[in-house]
Amino acid sequence: MTLSLGFFMTLLDLTIVNIAIPEMIDGLGASLDQTLWVVSGYALVLAVLLITAGRLGDLFGPRNLFAAGVVVFTLASVACGMARDPAQLIAARAVQGLGAALLVPQTTTLIVSVFPAARRGTAMGVWGMVAGLATLSGPTVGGVLVSTVGWRWIFLVNVPVGLAALVLTFLVVPDLRPGRRHRLDVVGVLIATAALFCLAFGLQEGERYHWGPGILTLLTCGLALVAGFLLHQRGRQDREPLVPFALFRDRGFTLMTVLVALVSVAMIGLVLPFNLYLQTVLHLSAIKAGAVLAPSSLVSMTVGPFAGRLSDRIGGKYLLMAGLTLYAAGMTAITLIAGAATPWYAFVPATVVTGLGVGCVVAPMSAEAMRNVPPRLAGAASGVNNTFRQIGSVVGAATVGALLQGRLAAELASGRTYEDAFLATLHVTTVLPVAVVLAGALACLLVRTPARTRSAGRVPTAATPGAGAAAEK
Repeated sequence: MTLSLGFFMTLLDLTIVNIAIPEMIDGLGASLDQTLWVVSGYALVLAVLLITAGRLGDLFGPRNLFAAGVVVFTLASVACGMARDPAQLIAARAVQGLGAALLVPQTTTLIVSVFPAARRGTAMGVWGMVAGLATLSGPTVGGVLVSTVGWRWIFLVNVPVGLAALVLTFLVVPDLRPGRRHRLDVVGVLIATAALFCLAFGLQEGERYHWGPGILTLLTCGLALVAGFLLHQRGRQDREPLVPFALFRDRGFTLMTVLVALVSVAMIGLVLPFNLYLQTVLHLSAIKAGAVLAPSSLVSMTVGPFAGRLSDRIGGKYLLMAGLTLYAAGMTAITLIAGAATPWYAFVPATVVTGLGVGCVVAPMSAEAMRNVPPRLAGAASGVNNTFRQIGSVVGAATVGALLQGRLAAELASGRTYEDAFLATLHVTTVLPVAVVLAGALACLLVRTPARTRSAGRVPTAATPGAGAAAEK
């Protein structure tokens, strides 16, 4: 639960800010472009530094990096809440991204090191419950805070949570130290950071700059740096690489790393246009728009731990397929129900279905990804997996944003009213997340089952609670 508190803050801050954009524009006298950088600056720094932070956990101990991340994130939250102009807020959000990057990979690293493979799904169930709750409840919590105490409290609310997480970290989280001296691949860090920055920045800002020559050049440089990074890593596989290629020999890790990116695309692909629809077409307030998504959060939070426990018993393959199919069905239902005057309560059954789908996906997905990863590689594995998660969010936001703007402009140009134009746009943009989720469901056919057989045969390093920690020592 301590790890989940820290993880909760970082994911909540990815979505909670969106609903406060109008209030931040008024309160700081900011332009829309500046306010959007409040959102994207955080996500950019987080995506760029995750791989490096995961490896730093292997060097200096995951508990130390987790605690450092909580401190940085909490102090940056105070700075965000006290910001007096857009530049201060953007800078503080970037520092928040640094804190989030330091702590996020350590959560799964510690779970892998402390829990045996046969019980990892249950632990991931609690972790996944918090992940789903934070991602989907951002609009709800943000709506309440903005409507009652003001936009600054979407940041200041992190302070008591961060303090509680910091105290509990030193009380209950084991201090797992590496058994031998590790070295950091500094050249690999620099290449990876530059590559991820070029790709993440290019994707986030592409629509704003109309995908012009500068953006295309940046993306091309990013891809070239990725190729250079892979070549560099190939030559260091016997000298503690930043990304051990051995991770990708495990089918479960490879499939789930791809799947986590697809799910991130799909979640952004639903929340972003649906939230805009609720506020611009139905003219709901921020708090009411957030409340419409609340059933999804509550169901996901309830189902997550049970799904994690069930994945320990039967494996995650069919749970994942069922969850992804339910999520696709819920998204489709939301789109079909949406109209110019649809009452908010008409969406409850569909949002319940999406919550059930997310609850069945997050924990098994994380458990299957980390099930066969040895503790010595847990930091690297967590960094890679979470990097794909964030890149998926960036790709989803960029793609859906481009579809929204392009299609909406075309519909308005045809003479439609805004409401009719947005509804037509919503129907088109929903195709992307639904298709992505269904592709992920089909990919799950490649997952090996049952989990018990796999853990018994392939993970002898963590047969009892704490065995992972012993192995590290």
